[in-house]
Amino acid sequence: MSLLRFVCKFMGTMASSGRKGHKLSILLYHRVLTGPDSLRPDEFDKNAFRLHMEVLSECFNVLPLDQAVELLRNGALPPRAVCITFDDGYADNETVALPILLDLKLSATFFVATGFLDGGRMWNDSVIEAIRLADSGELDLSDAGLGKYTLHTDVDRHAAIVGLLNNLKYQKPADRDRLVEKIIINVGKTLPDNLMMTSEQVQRLAAAGMTIGAHTVHHPILKTLSDNEARFEIQQSCDKLEEIIGSPVTVFAYPNGRPETDYGQRDVTVLKDLGIKVAVSTAWGVCTHKSDLRQLPRFTPWDRTHGRFALRMLHNYSRTSADTV
Repeated sequence: MSLLRFVCKFMGTMASSGRKGHKLSILLYHRVLTGPDSLRPDEFDKNAFRLHMEVLSECFNVLPLDQAVELLRNGALPPRAVCITFDDGYADNETVALPILLDLKLSATFFVATGFLDGGRMWNDSVIEAIRLADSGELDLSDAGLGKYTLHTDVDRHAAIVGLLNNLKYQKPADRDRLVEKIIINVGKTLPDNLMMTSEQVQRLAAAGMTIGAHTVHHPILKTLSDNEARFEIQQSCDKLEEIIGSPVTVFAYPNGRPETDYGQRDVTVLKDLGIKVAVSTAWGVCTHKSDLRQLPRFTPWDRTHGRFALRMLHNYSRTSADTV
């Protein structure tokens, strides 16, 4: 990677420099699987994740999120600055991703939805695992208003998963949970209860020097909630994590994360009232001195080779302030 390292450092230093300090890229990951999974083709396995981390380790300056934001605010960021973040709180973040991060001496921030700790399961994972375990043939969910699905191959199952997730994503939480439960009942299988982290795993991440951030309790679309419901989701997740790790939680990730679609200015104000200093969205872009520190952009680079990933990183730095939140 010597040539790649030279190109990244040379081009990255120029691309990440601005008139008022360097730019910051924030990367977003969710799961890091032990191996490829045809029903989760967009998730990274450990080999693809290590590839990314190797490029970051050799070619970029990886910083803890809170430190990077402080340097950004003061115009003191190093060139090619990057933060690594994870959303949701999956167990493989600790069992698979953490050893790779520690081996390469990298830091990361883990945003945890506290309602799923210690044996819980996110609604989308319930759908995925139910379809994975469903008997081959036709799955009739017409009584729940969700149609019929043919499940003979992994291609069939993946198509069913995509359709169901798209159908359910913006349902009101209570309605969505009711429909997911109907899917589970219809499939008639016992789903795994070890997909999400335990409280002890969160503690181990913190003890390893990683940053722990809040991600609500139940991962709702905040825009669909009342003022009281939204404040509860945000505050209770912070309080629970502070209880687990024994220190203040000052960083937050909006569930789903699209500005004005998944969250709004009301939610930004709640974070400010609660003392949250930094929050991240899923608006694609690069952070500059103009960025709202409670609406920082992030992106997930899907590339699976060293070169393409490095080019993706360099391209992100080339974005203008108009691309940021």
